[in-house]
Amino acid sequence: MAGHVQDRWYKTVPGPNGKQVKVKTDRHGSGMRYRARYVAPDGTERSKSFPDRKKREADAWLTRVEADMSRGQYVDPQAGKITFQQYAETWLATQGADPNTQASMTSQLRLHAFPYLGSRPLGSFQPTHIRAWVTQLEAAGLSGSYARVIYSNVRSVLSAAVDDGYLARNPCAARSVRPPTVEVRRVTPWLAEQVFAVRAALPERYQAMVDVGAGCGLRQGEILGLAVDAIDFETDTLHVVQQLKLSRSKPVFAPPKGGKLRDVPLPRPVADALRAHMRRFPPVDITLPWKTANGRLVTKRLVFTAPMGGHIWRNTLNEDAWKPALAAAGVIPTPGRGESYKASREDGMHALRHFYASVLLDAGENIKALAEYLGHSDPGLTLRVYAHLMPSSQERTRRAVAVVFAGQ
Repeated sequence: MAGHVQDRWYKTVPGPNGKQVKVKTDRHGSGMRYRARYVAPDGTERSKSFPDRKKREADAWLTRVEADMSRGQYVDPQAGKITFQQYAETWLATQGADPNTQASMTSQLRLHAFPYLGSRPLGSFQPTHIRAWVTQLEAAGLSGSYARVIYSNVRSVLSAAVDDGYLARNPCAARSVRPPTVEVRRVTPWLAEQVFAVRAALPERYQAMVDVGAGCGLRQGEILGLAVDAIDFETDTLHVVQQLKLSRSKPVFAPPKGGKLRDVPLPRPVADALRAHMRRFPPVDITLPWKTANGRLVTKRLVFTAPMGGHIWRNTLNEDAWKPALAAAGVIPTPGRGESYKASREDGMHALRHFYASVLLDAGENIKALAEYLGHSDPGLTLRVYAHLMPSSQERTRRAVAVVFAGQ
């Protein structure tokens, strides 16, 4: 064995005839009798004490430790005493690729994980603790998608703890543990009439944004960060290489979501709209940091700018222009005096991407191409979101047979 079990109530000494005999120690009858000792992989000695009449338990425990070490699943008992919050805060400090993401994860864990799981030692985690916590999340009324994000963060922390040797296995991976339920909502794309009605209701300097969103499928940040050199009128191509976003409330230029650069076909009507827009509102050089608030400064000649010539603030655009246009087009109700516009997350500029996807699918475009144009890293995601918009096999059958019969 990697160690041995010491009986602290007796010791072996040479007897009168030279043979070894057992005699009582000064500790006999008091305290824990057995101490299971072993040498850990880092070369230090570890031990655990057991009371009288528990020799078999001590042997069994030592056997399990030895088996865990041979399988590479050993967890230092001292390491397992570190609490979830202590480890998670250290882990968060290493997740610094995107300041916004790091800040979001920190807030979510502090609000919704630390109060329930923070004081629990890592070595004590069991699936039952995760099941109880998920139940608490759902009872708190958190939306399914938001609760799922929080759960994913906790699972990531515990996975890292396994990798670092603080935890033998991730309790979130147990079959009995289910993540928060997310209500499946089908995307309902706008009709063309709604798209053009919203466009007409926007201030003139923002109208071409609708053409780019509905005609090329760009995200709002990609539209706001669209630069002149990203538009290739000769090849009718839009190069989606950056977005305008906030990093800890500071505006920055950054790569598109997921870092996925892409080329999107530029339809002739959208190209014409962009040409007209740039004649009416000449592009402006805007200098901002790259990726983070303290990143290197870069200058981009932006197509869409604010009335005073600076970059467009997303919240200002949404509140002062987009929502009034939605109300004018009948997409959302017109608020009464002293009232605010209703929350319209599903009717944000992202609705233009949904319209774009519905148009392409209705025209017979395949999911793989659509995923590429939308900037999705996985066509499976595109399929899950938009599968219900694809023409059904029944409709394709009707059309195919109708074509054949029409030729008779």
